[in-house]
Amino acid sequence: MRSLLLALALFCVSCASQPGHTGHLRHVVLIAFQESASAGQIAAAEKSAGELQDHIPEILAYEWGTNVSGEELAAGFTHCLFVTFADQAGLDSYLPHPAHQAFVGQFGPLFAKVLVVDYLARD
Repeated sequence: MRSLLLALALFCVSCASQPGHTGHLRHVVLIAFQESASAGQIAAAEKSAGELQDHIPEILAYEWGTNVSGEELAAGFTHCLFVTFADQAGLDSYLPHPAHQAFVGQFGPLFAKVLVVDYLARD
C-alpha cells in the first residue's frame, strides 16, 4: 500500500512539474480519524471544513466526502477533503490563513493520520 501511495504522489508531482500547465491547483487531503473520535466530532469537522470557503477567498471549489470504495485499498483513510485554487499563490495564502489554522488546531487532534497531495490539474 505504501508503494501505491508513493507512486500516486510521485505521479502527481511529475505532472505538476511539466511545463505548459494552465490548470488549477488541487489540494487533496486524506484523513483517518482517531478511533476515539465520535460521530458528532467527525460531523463537526465536516461542517467546519465546508465553512472554510466562506472565510478564505482563494478557495475556488471545495468538496468533502467519505470513502465508499469497495476495493479495500484506503489504508485506513476514511475522509477526503478536495480544495481547488487558481494557482500556487492561492494555496500559499490558504495554508497560514487564520481560518485554516483554527480548523487544524481544533480538529487536528482527532486525526490519526493525514496524507496531502497537491497537483496542477490538466484542463
